[in-house]
Amino acid sequence: MPIYEYRCADCRKKTTVVTLSVSAAVDPVCSCCGGRNMAKLVSRIAIKKSEESRLESLADPSSLTGLDENDPKSVSRWMKKMGREMGEEAGENFNEEVDKAMEEAELEKEGGEGSEDD
Repeated sequence: MPIYEYRCADCRKKTTVVTLSVSAAVDPVCSCCGGRNMAKLVSRIAIKKSEESRLESLADPSSLTGLDENDPKSVSRWMKKMGREMGEEAGENFNEEVDKAMEEAELEKEGGEGSEDD
Protein backbone atom coordinates (compact mmCIF):
# COMPACT_ATOMS: atom_id res chain seq x y z
CA MET A 1 0.00 0.00 0.00
CA PRO A 2 1.84 3.16 -1.17
CA ILE A 3 2.07 6.17 1.11
CA TYR A 4 2.80 9.58 -0.41
CA GLU A 5 3.63 12.82 1.38
CA TYR A 6 2.89 16.30 0.09
CA ARG A 7 3.62 19.82 1.37
CA CYS A 8 0.93 22.47 0.92
CA ALA A 9 2.28 25.61 -0.76
CA ASP A 10 -0.43 27.68 0.96
CA CYS A 11 -0.08 26.70 4.64
CA ARG A 12 3.26 24.76 4.49
CA LYS A 13 1.76 21.77 6.36
CA LYS A 14 2.58 18.18 5.42
CA THR A 15 -0.20 15.81 4.33
CA THR A 16 0.04 12.03 3.98
CA VAL A 17 -1.98 10.23 1.31
CA VAL A 18 -2.45 6.45 1.36
CA THR A 19 -3.49 4.71 -1.86
CA LEU A 20 -4.53 1.16 -2.65
CA SER A 21 -2.00 0.69 -5.44
CA VAL A 22 0.91 2.42 -7.15
CA SER A 23 -1.17 2.87 -10.31
CA ALA A 24 -4.04 4.61 -8.48
CA ALA A 25 -4.49 8.29 -9.36
CA VAL A 26 -3.69 10.63 -6.47
CA ASP A 27 -5.40 14.01 -6.15
CA PRO A 28 -3.84 15.40 -2.95
CA VAL A 29 -5.78 17.86 -0.82
CA CYS A 30 -4.22 19.56 2.21
CA SER A 31 -5.65 18.06 5.40
CA CYS A 32 -5.10 21.36 7.20
CA CYS A 33 -6.42 24.10 4.89
CA GLY A 34 -8.05 22.13 2.06
CA GLY A 35 -5.68 23.63 -0.51
CA ARG A 36 -4.76 21.81 -3.70
CA ASN A 37 -1.41 23.52 -4.37
CA MET A 38 0.59 20.51 -3.20
CA ALA A 39 4.24 19.56 -3.83
CA LYS A 40 5.22 15.90 -3.60
CA LEU A 41 7.93 15.17 -1.01
CA VAL A 42 10.59 12.50 -1.05
CA SER A 43 9.54 10.14 1.72
CA ARG A 44 11.69 8.09 4.02
CA ILE A 45 11.59 4.37 3.51
CA ALA A 46 11.37 1.58 6.04
CA ILE A 47 13.69 -1.38 5.83
CA LYS A 48 12.88 -4.55 7.70
CA LYS A 49 15.90 -5.64 9.74
CA SER A 50 16.64 -9.09 11.01
CA GLU A 51 16.87 -9.63 14.75
CA GLU A 52 20.60 -10.21 14.36
CA SER A 53 21.19 -6.89 12.58
CA ARG A 54 19.08 -5.02 15.18
CA LEU A 55 21.12 -6.49 18.03
CA GLU A 56 24.39 -5.79 16.21
CA SER A 57 23.45 -2.13 15.80
CA LEU A 58 22.76 -1.90 19.56
CA ALA A 59 26.13 -3.50 20.35
CA ASP A 60 27.99 -0.99 18.16
CA PRO A 61 29.91 1.40 20.49
CA SER A 62 28.89 4.35 18.30
CA SER A 63 25.28 3.77 19.40
CA LEU A 64 26.36 4.96 22.87
CA THR A 65 27.53 8.34 21.55
CA GLY A 66 25.88 11.11 23.56
CA LEU A 67 24.78 8.77 26.34
CA ASP A 68 25.37 10.28 29.78
CA GLU A 69 24.44 7.76 32.45
CA ASN A 70 24.15 10.61 34.99
CA ASP A 71 21.48 12.38 32.91
CA PRO A 72 18.04 10.71 33.08
CA LYS A 73 16.90 12.36 29.84
CA SER A 74 19.93 11.00 28.01
CA VAL A 75 19.30 7.51 29.40
CA SER A 76 15.62 7.78 28.46
CA ARG A 77 16.46 8.71 24.85
CA TRP A 78 18.85 5.77 24.60
CA MET A 79 16.35 3.34 26.13
CA LYS A 80 13.64 4.45 23.69
CA LYS A 81 16.07 4.00 20.81
CA MET A 82 16.80 0.49 22.09
CA GLY A 83 13.05 -0.14 22.34
CA ARG A 84 12.53 0.90 18.71
CA GLU A 85 15.30 -1.46 17.62
CA MET A 86 13.80 -4.32 19.60
CA GLY A 87 10.33 -3.68 18.16
CA GLU A 88 7.55 -5.85 19.52
CA GLU A 89 9.94 -7.75 21.77
CA ALA A 90 10.31 -4.69 24.02
CA GLY A 91 6.59 -4.64 24.73
CA GLU A 92 3.67 -2.51 23.74
CA ASN A 93 4.07 0.06 26.55
CA PHE A 94 7.87 0.20 26.56
CA ASN A 95 8.16 3.99 26.08
CA GLU A 96 5.59 4.69 28.79
CA GLU A 97 7.47 2.42 31.20
CA VAL A 98 10.76 4.20 30.42
CA ASP A 99 9.10 7.59 31.08
CA LYS A 100 7.64 6.30 34.35
CA ALA A 101 11.03 4.95 35.49
CA MET A 102 12.74 8.25 34.62
CA GLU A 103 10.12 10.23 36.57
CA GLU A 104 10.59 7.95 39.58
CA ALA A 105 14.38 8.34 39.34
CA GLU A 106 14.04 12.13 39.23
CA LEU A 107 11.72 12.15 42.27
CA GLU A 108 14.08 9.85 44.17
CA LYS A 109 17.05 12.06 43.25
CA GLU A 110 15.23 15.23 44.37
CA GLY A 111 14.16 13.59 47.64
CA GLY A 112 17.64 12.18 48.27
CA GLU A 113 19.52 15.44 47.76
CA GLY A 114 17.96 17.20 50.75
CA SER A 115 18.33 14.25 53.14
CA GLU A 116 22.06 13.59 52.70
CA ASP A 117 24.28 14.07 55.74
CA ASP A 118 26.97 16.78 55.44
